Amino acid sequence: MSDDNPVLLDVSPGKMAVVTINRPEKKNAFDRDTINRLSETFDLLSKNTDEVRVVMLRGTGEIFCAGGDISWMKDAAGYTREQNIEDAEALAGMLYKLFHLPQLTIALVQGAAMGGGSGLVAACDVAIAQKDTQFRFSEVRLGLTPATISPFVIRAIGPKWARALFATAEGFDAQFAHMIGLVQYVVGDANELDDMAEHVARLGFGAAPGAIADAKKLVDDVAGHDINHGLMGDLAKRIANRRASEEGQEGLTAFLEKRKPSWLE
Repeated sequence: MSDDNPVLLDVSPGKMAVVTINRPEKKNAFDRDTINRLSETFDLLSKNTDEVRVVMLRGTGEIFCAGGDISWMKDAAGYTREQNIEDAEALAGMLYKLFHLPQLTIALVQGAAMGGGSGLVAACDVAIAQKDTQFRFSEVRLGLTPATISPFVIRAIGPKWARALFATAEGFDAQFAHMIGLVQYVVGDANELDDMAEHVARLGFGAAPGAIADAKKLVDDVAGHDINHGLMGDLAKRIANRRASEEGQEGLTAFLEKRKPSWLE
């Protein structure tokens, strides 16, 4: 891809994909074109699970993502209600596709993740941030609300902190993001960011790809549900299906035979 493309995709022979928001002059803020290209990229990745097992999301330059591009938001102010709905649905759909990718997804965050940028972080399975990274759900300062990112953020940090941070637009750093669950790992600098990314990726490659996808769906389906006989019956069927699956059989057999399973070879 050309370097002036707002979204870059690099897939290594080792089945690692790196998706990069490539608008450093705009602090990697997204406009409609960037959102559409991210959406297309996530569509492509979701259909290529044999070629891609781990997906990393990052931003070029000093800032991960500053949220919505000012020019894009200025244009949106002149849209009709129907055009605004269509525009918001594009962003919501892109985040939905990221959240539902079957691969392990890792956000590598530096500098700042503002508004929708924090939504991207929340939509990934794992987030690693440099300690000086700044976060903010800034929408209320503009008379808006973080509606499209809210499902992913609330799942990540819970309703109490979401309510507080959405309503106040208070800024916070990576350590605070770690404390509330938005970020899983905090590192010192860019080198440590890459080292931790490599560590988490190795964990992903050590697991069966189908099992990762099912484990992600398991969390989605169980979270917030009452623990009752119906739920437990469904979960029993899920583990039974996994045990009978090709991956389950291979994993158990490899363990008993004291060898590596096929996905590690």
